[in-house]
Order: sequence, then C-alpha cells, then structure tokens
Amino acid sequence: MEDVIVGLDIGTTKTCAVIGYRNENGDVEVSGVGVAPAKGLKNGVIINIDNTISSIGKAIEDAELMAGSEVGGMYVGITGQHMKGENSRGVVAVSNRNRTITPVEVKRVIEAAQAVVIPADREIVHVLSKEFSVDDQTGIKDPIGMSGVRLEAEVHIVTGGTTCIQNLVKSVNKAGYPVSDIVFSPLASAEATLSQDERELGVVLVDIGGGTTDIMIYVEGGVAYSSVLAIGGIHVTNDISIGLRTPIESAESIKRKYGCAVIDLVDASETIEVPSVGGRAPRRLFKQELAQIIEPRMMEIVEMVEQELVRSGKKDIVAAGAVFVGGGSMIEGCVEAAERVLNMPVRLGVPRDIVGLKDVVATPQFANAVGLLKYGVKMNQYSQGRASRKKAGGGIGAMGSRIRRWFEEYL
Repeated sequence: MEDVIVGLDIGTTKTCAVIGYRNENGDVEVSGVGVAPAKGLKNGVIINIDNTISSIGKAIEDAELMAGSEVGGMYVGITGQHMKGENSRGVVAVSNRNRTITPVEVKRVIEAAQAVVIPADREIVHVLSKEFSVDDQTGIKDPIGMSGVRLEAEVHIVTGGTTCIQNLVKSVNKAGYPVSDIVFSPLASAEATLSQDERELGVVLVDIGGGTTDIMIYVEGGVAYSSVLAIGGIHVTNDISIGLRTPIESAESIKRKYGCAVIDLVDASETIEVPSVGGRAPRRLFKQELAQIIEPRMMEIVEMVEQELVRSGKKDIVAAGAVFVGGGSMIEGCVEAAERVLNMPVRLGVPRDIVGLKDVVATPQFANAVGLLKYGVKMNQYSQGRASRKKAGGGIGAMGSRIRRWFEEYL
C-alpha cells in the first residue's frame, strides 16, 4: 500500500475526513470515512478554535477506525469570503540560443504572471494555469518543445487571508495532525466531480456548503473565474427553524428528510410532523408550508450564482452547464430550481473515478473531501522518489512551496 492520504473538509456544519491511497491498479481507493458535527466556523471562517479542534479529531478518529490505519499526508480544504480569485498574464522572451521553449521559460513566465500586488495580510494559495501563447499562436496547453520568440501565460491566482489560513492550520495541528497543503475548496470539488469534457466545453461548479456557496468556472480546460458567497445551507435551516418555530436540530433534520426547493413538486395533501419548543406537543403541517419557506432562500442562492456568472462574463460560453455539489445541493428540487434561474442544464455532482468505499461517499456532500483526497494522492505520487522532498512539518512554512510544487506538477 502506498502512503495513506487524508482529505479534510472542515465546514460550517460538519467536518468530513476521507482516508485513501493509490492502490496497485493505480486507482484512488477510499478506505475510511468520518463525519463529525462542527460549530467552530461561520461562513467558512474559524470563530472557535476549540470546537474546530474537537470536530477535526472526531472525524479523523472515526475515519481511522473504519480504515484500520493511521493517517498520513493531510490535505485541508479552505473557503470563505476572504478567498479571492483573479486572472493575470505574464510575458517573457524566449532567450535561449535556438528559441526553443524549455521548463525554464515556463517557470519564468508563470513567475511573471504571478507578479501582482498582494496586500500584506494576504498570501497566494494557488497559481492555476489557463493557457499559454507562443508568438501569435494562442490556446496552447503545453508549450514545452515549441519554438518561438515570445511566451505568454494566462493564470488564475487564488489568494486568502493570512490569519484565516493560519487559524485553519493551527486547528489541525492542535488536533494532533500535520498539514501537507491547503486547497481551495471548489478546486477540490471540481477534481472529484467534473469530467475533462465538461472543463473543455465550459462548466460552472457550484458548491453549496453550510455557510458558503463556492463558484468556479472552467473554460477550455482551465479555471477562468472563482468566487465565494457568504450564504449556504445553514441559512435555509435557520429559515425553517424560525418559520416553523422548531429547534435548529429539528429544522436541519426536517430539511434533509422533507425539504423541497420547488413548491410545484410537493404533493398538496402530504403532511409532516414538526417538533415544537418549550416542551409543547409536536404539530402536523402540510409539506407545502415547508417548501414555501425553502423555495425563496434556495432561489436567492441560485440568483446570486446567476449574478456571479453575469459578472464573470462567461455565462454564454459554459456549454456544459452547471454542476451542483455540497450538502446544500441535496435538497429535493435543487436541480429544477437552478435550471429555471440559470437557464442552462444542471446536474448534481458526485465523486467519480474512485474505488473502495465509493458507495459511502457517492453523494454531493462528500465531493470536497474526496476531491482533497484525489488532489493529495496526485501530489504524493508526483513527489515520491524526489530525494529533496521536504516532509510537511504542519506549520505555515510548508505553504511557501505551493507554487514550486505547482511547477513540479506541471513540468
């Protein structure tokens, strides 16, 4: 068995840990899954480290118990409104004698593209290649070996708030685990659920989590736009709790069991039992009353996604439509609501190209954790055999090598 990797999705309402490795057939095999309630985050940002540490420990322990093995490299998802994405271009001259583009030129042009002004309280999380241009030829994915005078790169740079990143890493470290890397959550979800055809055609990934909704747009195989909205499934739960006068825990359970995002899909005669507060007897209400609470909030979320699509300028070129993932997308009628607002084909995304406990994680809520695992397995496979590889010490210092690892992965 190769090194065991952990994908750790620390969310607003729950923490998911997925353990796995690359098996002898070259497949990513899921061997353990752990889920624990979380109350230490708000809108994707840590507000209580002790609660977060407890949630992380419980999720990983459960996953280790199921897998029958201790964890190795830890790949942690990060989101929140502090995460920002922007496109940048870099240009360099091909200066070697025979005008052939080598890995050296590629590194130089990526470095030129990432030479943007970043505030002191922020740091780069990812530099994602979109495409290269050689002289007047555009749309090149791999320029190495080509001849030319001028090399240009277009990249998507993802940055995050330094203190938010530090608190995330500190929480995992205090739970007793080192961090190999942090990964922007929608990038991981895309790794788990999108096909290469969808990325090439143009697709928008929408990850509705507990406290945030993450958006990532792919065009011609590369990331063209990313954004984080401070709204998610917890807002739907709160609306149910207030509207039906029931405890938050009961509202969450009702949402998962009976929730529907489109009133038209609900049988008008169907009723549900709703627990009351203060020791009062439970009540029976029509299921349509629940849908009348959920539909406006879900429509609001999808309309905000629509606004981001318009803002990106990419809506007309995402031919593959939208893929919705995350626990918030599992409400019945989510796809129908999204298709009405976005006016494009929509599907739910589930983790793909995995073996082992694939049935356990074959739901949209595990897209992020499985994507983090797949990302970690890919990075681990590439790094194996490099004598100079430094083991992740779990501190912030390990993060300065992210761009260098990107270079190594690309080359």
